[in-house]
Amino acid sequence: MMTCLLFLAGSLNGQVVYEHDYTYYPVEDSLVRTRLEHWQDLKFGLLMHWGAYSQWGIVESWSLCPEDYGWCARSSGSDPGDYFQYKKEYENLITTFNPVDFDPAKWAKAASYAGMKYVVFTTKHHDGFCMFDTEETDYKVTGKDCPFHTNKKANIAREIFDAFRAEGMWAGAYFSKPDWHSEYYWDPYFPPQDRNVNYDPEAYPERWEKFVQFTHNQIMELMTGYGKIGILWLDGGWVAKQDPEKIRDFYRQSQENSSSGFLKQRIVNQDIRMDELARKAREKQPGLIVVDRAVPGKNQNYLTPENRIPEMAIPFPWESCIIAGGGWSWVPDATYMSGRQAIHMLVDITAKGGNLLLNIAPGPEGKWHDEAYILLEEMGNWMAVNGEAIYGTRALAPYKDGKVCLTRKKDGSVYAIYLPDENETTLPSEVWLNSIQAKQGSVVELLGYGMVAWEKTGKGMLIHVPEEAMANPPCKEAWAFEIDTD
Repeated sequence: MMTCLLFLAGSLNGQVVYEHDYTYYPVEDSLVRTRLEHWQDLKFGLLMHWGAYSQWGIVESWSLCPEDYGWCARSSGSDPGDYFQYKKEYENLITTFNPVDFDPAKWAKAASYAGMKYVVFTTKHHDGFCMFDTEETDYKVTGKDCPFHTNKKANIAREIFDAFRAEGMWAGAYFSKPDWHSEYYWDPYFPPQDRNVNYDPEAYPERWEKFVQFTHNQIMELMTGYGKIGILWLDGGWVAKQDPEKIRDFYRQSQENSSSGFLKQRIVNQDIRMDELARKAREKQPGLIVVDRAVPGKNQNYLTPENRIPEMAIPFPWESCIIAGGGWSWVPDATYMSGRQAIHMLVDITAKGGNLLLNIAPGPEGKWHDEAYILLEEMGNWMAVNGEAIYGTRALAPYKDGKVCLTRKKDGSVYAIYLPDENETTLPSEVWLNSIQAKQGSVVELLGYGMVAWEKTGKGMLIHVPEEAMANPPCKEAWAFEIDTD
């Protein structure tokens, strides 16, 4: 494990914090800080990528992007080699998107049983197709070209938010800042070059201002017509105000380091006035958590490492967004992680002070894979026994002690969660802890079973597991002990 090097400019209450490749600007708004503290208690959420692209079973949006990466490759349509024909057919998927089996209440119940406490739903991805009833474009699920627009559940984002709130969960709106369908972002006069705006915003300020207003208007629609929104989760971090010197350095280094001269991605100054946008959104949604992903600054209220878990604990709010099976978007034959894998991942993230946002992608008919329900049921069975070791906890150094992950409650209670190896099916007779020790005379409890014996060993402790608990463990995937420490 890497050594944790923390460089503080002042304190967490008011100064920028740097740790390795992470930069965090603490939140100034007291109401947002309170909401953020509550969000950190939730620990476990659901992310859903869904759009018309699910009909092709391809990666969301990115095949429209003319960058030379394998995950951008075009593989569907009548002629994937003809970019403009492909783009036309991709955008024509609106005419066949008809998810008649869409049942958000079923998803919400499964997520709630699993122990999830919030949902983040893709109201719009980079392709610009809106899963909500916006007035800013006809390229939407409620548009007349989409056969689903006559369905009583056509405003998909609203239906999802309502269903998940009915289960007591927070609603979070994913929203893509770039919009590859908008004529104000990808001007039809110019061919797209990469993921960025395809014209110079400084050379065409009026057109860029139309895009800024388009973006603000859509987000304000979400903030005013969709009930209580807890999180505004903004993707597309390249759409941001850029330092001119940073742009010059990028091109200078690219020329020095590139033998081909081909730039897959540029840096372009794309100022959408985030400070103004966040202020307006919070006027409608007080305490709103804003996540301007990958843009260091005061509008990135928590960090979002993607499809990975940091190697060490991070001392500020963060969330790993992880694919449960297949890809971010729906694929026909997705292979899902096992319940044990997902539970161990949740425990690891929690012990490092983070939240887990687990992605499950709906298919073109509006259904999840059966394997998704199986996974969530297994996680829910475990959380029903061990949830108190997860919810409302924070990191506790050294975070992991052998096979044991550590978490702590605000009241001082400590939980030691034993993660068995793949071939371990039952509790060991003894669990050694070298880094913590229970108070003299206090009780140690195996969650789901009851009190167990323990003894001091130097600066640590040894927990004795009864034969009865070994023969009939309270759960299968991992076992948690509650400890009252010194």
